Amino acid sequence: MLCIHHHSTDPYFNLAVDEYIFKHIDEDCFMLWRNDNAIIVGKHQNTLSEINVDYVQEKGIKVVRRMSGGGAVYHDLGNLNFTFTKTSEQAGQVDFHHYTQPIIDVLKELGVNAEFQGRNDLVIDGRKFSGNAEYIFKNKILHHGTILFSSHMPDISGALKVNPLKFKDKAVKSVPKRVTNVMDHLKEPITLEEFTQRVMTHITNTHANCRPYTLSETDIKAIEQIRDDKYSQWEWNFGHSPDYNFQQGVRSQGGTLEMHLDVHKGVIENCRIFGDFFTTGDISDIEQALVGLRHDKSVITDRLKAFDIDRYFHNISREDLLAAMF
Repeated sequence: MLCIHHHSTDPYFNLAVDEYIFKHIDEDCFMLWRNDNAIIVGKHQNTLSEINVDYVQEKGIKVVRRMSGGGAVYHDLGNLNFTFTKTSEQAGQVDFHHYTQPIIDVLKELGVNAEFQGRNDLVIDGRKFSGNAEYIFKNKILHHGTILFSSHMPDISGALKVNPLKFKDKAVKSVPKRVTNVMDHLKEPITLEEFTQRVMTHITNTHANCRPYTLSETDIKAIEQIRDDKYSQWEWNFGHSPDYNFQQGVRSQGGTLEMHLDVHKGVIENCRIFGDFFTTGDISDIEQALVGLRHDKSVITDRLKAFDIDRYFHNISREDLLAAMF
């Protein structure tokens, strides 16, 4: 088994690495890696319904869709990620216990009472510190998981806090759970780097034929191509979302404003604006102008710049319209 510890913290590149080792490296692999601030959403999720758009933009948090299912998770440099890829006759079976057991073993060696709970979580005293997901194709499996070691907890709640009443869709929803950092449960403090080395050492000691592997220039070039073509693209991260109906109301100086959007593959197909506001022009001009646009704040902001909003709404601003759409 190839053991990889790469040091990129670019979320777009790192999700591309997962796909690359799964699809293009025949040997089984184990990999440790970290992402700078990012939300990683499951393959089948509606991205906008999982993130706090304003918080994400304010903090410069990247949003990336992964190739596996499950719920959204927050990554920062205090979070360690691990990946297994494996080919075998039994690889087509989901087995979260098998791939998370090494993490439990390492923590028990450190005196931490970690255990598997529910469908795909690891917990300490009932509080989640690891979420896991799997992707299976034929006889090969990719398992990846998170380990909250010293993450910034306010960012986790802030970035993933969304009003569930905004969206009506059939996408997989994340289930909020109480979370904790591993470092808060250690009897003797160690650094994340020391913990990372303990995990890698445990894997090499308990798995046959392990050998270290460094991504080659050829590997990196191929990974960068996957990153550029897929993981850094709006079409994958947002446009790949299931169809949904969006509805949100805001209170403004000019009255209540309600935005109703029908969205297909991330693109607005129908827009209606309701409320108890007063109009000074035909607002259907604005409704029609939004049709065909991505449900993306920067794109819609640019489009609305073409309108003198005061000519259409009394005491309602461009910012009020944007607030009703995100």
